Amino acid sequence: MDHLELLENTGTVNELLARYGVKFGIYKNNQFKEQLFPFDAIPRIIGNAEFTYLEKGLKQRVMALNLFLKDIYGEKKIIKDHIVPEDFIFASSGYMAECEGVRPPKNIYSHISGIDLVQGKDGHWYVLEDNLRVPSGASYPMIARELCRRSSPHTFENHHLCDNRNYATLLRQTMDHVNVGGHVVILTPGRYNAAYFEHSYLAEKTGAHLVIGSDLRVEDDRLYYVNYDSKLERVGAVYRRISDEYLDPMNFNPESLIGIPHIYDVFRKGNVALINAPGNGVADDKGIYYFVPKMIRYYLGEEPVLSNAPTYLPFYEQDMKYVLENFDKLVLKDVAEAGGYGVVFGNKMSAEQKGNFLNLLKKEPRRFIAQEVIDFLDIDVLIGGKPVPRKADLRAFVLMADEPLVWKSGLTRFSRNPDSFIVNSSQGGGFKDTWVLSQ
Repeated sequence: MDHLELLENTGTVNELLARYGVKFGIYKNNQFKEQLFPFDAIPRIIGNAEFTYLEKGLKQRVMALNLFLKDIYGEKKIIKDHIVPEDFIFASSGYMAECEGVRPPKNIYSHISGIDLVQGKDGHWYVLEDNLRVPSGASYPMIARELCRRSSPHTFENHHLCDNRNYATLLRQTMDHVNVGGHVVILTPGRYNAAYFEHSYLAEKTGAHLVIGSDLRVEDDRLYYVNYDSKLERVGAVYRRISDEYLDPMNFNPESLIGIPHIYDVFRKGNVALINAPGNGVADDKGIYYFVPKMIRYYLGEEPVLSNAPTYLPFYEQDMKYVLENFDKLVLKDVAEAGGYGVVFGNKMSAEQKGNFLNLLKKEPRRFIAQEVIDFLDIDVLIGGKPVPRKADLRAFVLMADEPLVWKSGLTRFSRNPDSFIVNSSQGGGFKDTWVLSQ
């Protein structure tokens, strides 16, 4: 390997990541546990031509999803033209009636999109999931690249790589593009959020204020930041890392203690930008995913560049029949779950588990999707000092301003379990840097 020096410094890089607090937290059994996100120094390498292909498909997909959100909270043409069923939209847990008729600044809904892809052994890339609410993970390859450069500078002198240190600049430009006048802030739920490291790191890198709900105040239909000497300063854009339901106790969940009362009223009147816009969950619902290729054809008049994983909706009688006949060959996903939870493989179930699941599936068909199991391309990771093959995905980040921009990097997550397809950090996965070659 021509990046041997970097591999020899894997331990050093992980020690530095621990020193800088590069961790993620998970809640399990009502307890918060914080742990390191293991880094593997063998990079995922994507050639320039291959990334150009991915870039084209990702831009196309995010443009269509933004148009869908504008339409679904507006004229609903895609429903009237029978492309997506009406009851399928309104049954989505991500659909928010409060967003009807509300237009975000410059009609941008998903300013930061995290699109999860896998590469099959056939060489083709497949989109597994669209994340348009509060997608996380960009900070990990950012800081890993920084520490790798520090520990092994010669490695980066000898390769033609796209520099991924521009993510903070792209993010700041995205936030500034929709800023309606005032400060830009990053709103975090606080220290015990799973992605708190990322919130603080991105605030530092972009020059935005890192705030919690109590730092912000609404007065006279404007949003203000309470500064160090208790003076109010106008806020024009909020990169919020709080889920929709907790954002505003006066408009959404009244029990929220981390949101800002009436912030949504300010947004509704066009006096602040919320990044990403509330209500985006209807577009990244795992059931709505099924319709994204149709959205691309409908809104853009183009054939999709990137393919979905072959997906079936038990909601449809014909698809339910296929799922029941091919259950052992499929992976089933609960549309309301995330982080690798709610994913079951038909061939891994006992007879009793299968019977119970099928009863639930027939009772709540809208709750699940079924997909063919894509045999991911294995990539090497270092375990015990030796490279071994493991399943991995790629979260690509697309930022939307005047037009979508794809960050020339990404978060590659891998399973540390040789028998698992689940790569999420919450399920014990690790991560690696993603090298996009510049030539």
